[in-house]
Amino acid sequence: MLKVAVVGASGYTGVELLRILVSHPDVEICCVTSRQHECLPISQVFPSLHGFCDLICEPLDVTAISARADLVFTALPHKSAMEVIPDFLTAGCKVVDLSADYRLRDQAVYEQWYQEHTSPDLLAEAVYGLPELYREQVAPARLVANPGCYPTSIILGLAPLLKHGLIDIHTLIADSKSGTSGAGRSAKQGSLFCEVNEGFKAYGVAAHRHTPEIEQELSVLATEGVQLNFTPHLLPVNRGILSTCYATLLEKLSSDELNNLYREFYAGERFIRILPGNDLPNVAYVRGTNFCDIGLVSDQRTGRVIVVSVIDNLVKGAAGQAVQNMNVMCGFQETLGLEIVPAFP
Repeated sequence: MLKVAVVGASGYTGVELLRILVSHPDVEICCVTSRQHECLPISQVFPSLHGFCDLICEPLDVTAISARADLVFTALPHKSAMEVIPDFLTAGCKVVDLSADYRLRDQAVYEQWYQEHTSPDLLAEAVYGLPELYREQVAPARLVANPGCYPTSIILGLAPLLKHGLIDIHTLIADSKSGTSGAGRSAKQGSLFCEVNEGFKAYGVAAHRHTPEIEQELSVLATEGVQLNFTPHLLPVNRGILSTCYATLLEKLSSDELNNLYREFYAGERFIRILPGNDLPNVAYVRGTNFCDIGLVSDQRTGRVIVVSVIDNLVKGAAGQAVQNMNVMCGFQETLGLEIVPAFP
């Protein structure tokens, strides 16, 4: 059995990790940490875990944790993760990091959008954990940087078009909507029920921190520098991301031709579902799962392609993808613990 620790277990991502891991046949959760809820059972913090995971929340002690864990999930805020990850690696643990601390390969870019990086030597070693694109690199990795939620939906939505050189990279627009759980569990005025319910707004326009991550990975796919307009919006729902991406086609292709191209590109990828015809995805149909559903339309009138992708921001956008990466890193069947039928309605 692989022994895993969840560091930072009291947030939405932490509880989602535990929800998935308790059903994983080859994993034993040996430790959960929470500074805020230290000495409390995690099932008291999240009653949904009663009888599934009743571990006591521990302080973050790298020495004590690494003595028991083979792999550590760090579900900590940015900067907090980089303060402990080097020590976990030195102690021999593998790490899947769910913060943004190791997603950007360029230290200067990270420091422009976040803050000073205290372990830049690990940026070159960290593998960007999008298994559908980097499976071979994830498998031998010690440190995997789990992608952000918005980037996951956008990169997977645009990857086939960029890889095949079918779109003008100077015309990219990504318009995304996320449920409120994407803002985390800590109390914020903007996340209060009366602030969110029956409302819908854009935020972080031309300034969201996921922008350089998206551009970094789209540039790899295009083999040249890509910039895009990315605008996130807040939806009055608990979970889910819907990204609508727009691009100008370089050749005339029908919706059916593009659909076939996507099916070929993602052939064999269990967690990518390409919808038939002109069907378009809905966040309700991926709730609680690791699926990314994609639909697309070729607009013959404007010569543009519109790609719509949806994920659960807490699963494929965070905890589920982290477990998928763990499976690849540890030689498990990639779908273990993740074969979940979406909850509907």
